[in-house]
Amino acid sequence: MTNDRKKRAERAELMRKEREKADKRQRNIITIVIVAVVVALIAAFAWGFYVLSEDNAKSTELVAPQGATDDYGVLYTPQDAGAEDTEGDPVVVELYEDFLCPGCAAFEQANGQFLNQAVAEGEISILYRPYAFLTGQSTNRYSQRAANAAACVLDDSGVTAFKQMHDILFANQPSEGGAGPEDDELADFAEQAGAGDIEQCLRTEKFTPWVEKALERGQEEDVSGTPTVRIDGEDVSGADEGTIPGPAELQGAIEAAQAG
Repeated sequence: MTNDRKKRAERAELMRKEREKADKRQRNIITIVIVAVVVALIAAFAWGFYVLSEDNAKSTELVAPQGATDDYGVLYTPQDAGAEDTEGDPVVVELYEDFLCPGCAAFEQANGQFLNQAVAEGEISILYRPYAFLTGQSTNRYSQRAANAAACVLDDSGVTAFKQMHDILFANQPSEGGAGPEDDELADFAEQAGAGDIEQCLRTEKFTPWVEKALERGQEEDVSGTPTVRIDGEDVSGADEGTIPGPAELQGAIEAAQAG
């Protein structure tokens, strides 16, 4: 081999090695980029999953909805019903109710119009007391979830919207033993009641701890079932002891409370 040929061969070999080094560097860079992208995607997925989990995590913190009373009730007053220039203090009618309770739905059907008129005329205020004790009587914990939904509406849009939601829930009461409305249907009911977007409140069951405390308070007050109606500290029943009171019994108890 002549010197020129030898030099050309050496240069070719050197160039080959340089190309190999360049190719290796490029492969390393590509590998690093791929690894970085994969790590970033994993991190983004993990963060998104964390955020989603946080958004959907069930609430364990006791938070009262805005507009609730300090003793776990919701007071619906003549002013909330649009009454003006009422005289005297309205008699407070306490209603312990469960949204899955058939007797409560029957009570509302029998007395709803009478009670609404009495509030509008300034005669009474209604103190709604959630008493979700039938949670195990549906396959999706409807009793508790419905009470939470009503509390979500109260927190979002006030007492008047809560009253509308209350009435809508009883008008659409499911049967015991099956599944009650899911969150999307409860959200539709809330919209009908005049509330805004309460979907996250429903998903996280934000006010379930408050609903549970309301139940405990009722039990401490010797409430054992629903509907329980109390006026001036006295339970009101129908003409036959233990039956649901009607307008006549309610009016009599209201007048007795007014008389002092």
